[in-house]
Amino acid sequence: MVQYTEKMSAWIRMISDDEADDALSEILKLAKTPHGTVDNVMRIHSLRPNTMIGHIKLYKAVLHDKTNTISLWFQETLGSYVSLLNGCDYSFANHWRNAKVLINSSEKSKLIKDALVSGKLELAFDGRELESLHYANKLTLNPNNMVKEDVIKLKRSGWSDGEILEINQIICYFCYANRLLNGLGVTTEGDVIGYYNPDQP
Repeated sequence: MVQYTEKMSAWIRMISDDEADDALSEILKLAKTPHGTVDNVMRIHSLRPNTMIGHIKLYKAVLHDKTNTISLWFQETLGSYVSLLNGCDYSFANHWRNAKVLINSSEKSKLIKDALVSGKLELAFDGRELESLHYANKLTLNPNNMVKEDVIKLKRSGWSDGEILEINQIICYFCYANRLLNGLGVTTEGDVIGYYNPDQP
């Protein structure tokens, strides 16, 4: 019987690399980060590996597909904001670190973080970026109140339909991941925080 290990912190047990059977081992290989590790956000699926496969594919399509056109720093910033709204410390720790690396300016990243944390978005954003953050706030906290005008505002601010779809999917992905993590008590214990090497974003 696989035993729960405190090192990989969550409210349900997760299977370590050493305990994994051949089938799970192959899936864990797909889940490895550029650091060569498997983060708890993926390992939490280890009792039902098929959901790990689905999560890997969704994550990579939403945030790491070369056909996406929204700048990487803003993708990570948008995900960080949704994670803040959902109170997901795990996702915020990882994705704000990514955003900070990609922004590559301590002054600008501090301004942006302060704006996100305080909710005073106008301190760091304007135009279409600000409009997309307003859309993220509403879709995250009040999804039942969404109306066509919310998308029209995004179009008027300068986003194309394809970019609006990207924005929508980033928000939806993080709402999914945040609820996965918060709902099962997953922490960053044992993880390498962030996706990017700060020297090679």
